[in-house]
Amino acid sequence: MKAGKHDTQLLKLAMEIGMGYAQKRGFDDFGKGISPKDKVECIYRLLVQDKLIQPLAEDKDDGPNRKHKLILWISKQLPKEHELLN
Repeated sequence: MKAGKHDTQLLKLAMEIGMGYAQKRGFDDFGKGISPKDKVECIYRLLVQDKLIQPLAEDKDDGPNRKHKLILWISKQLPKEHELLN
C-alpha cells in the first residue's frame, strides 16, 4: 500500500473524529499514558464493532493496516472537494 500525500493529516483527523465518536458512545477520553498505537487499535476496533468499517483479515491485522483502514474510512466521510483528498 502506497502512502498518500496527506495520509498523516487524514490519520490525525480520523483519530479526532474517532475519539469524538467513542465519547458519544460513552467511552472515556484516552489518558496521557495511552500510546498512539493503542489509540489507533481502540478506534479501529470500535468502528469494526459498530460495523462502520470492514475488519481486516487476521493475517493483515496489524498497526500499519489499521491506520490505512482509518485513513480510508475518513476519506469516504469527507466531501470530494476537501483539500486533504487532492
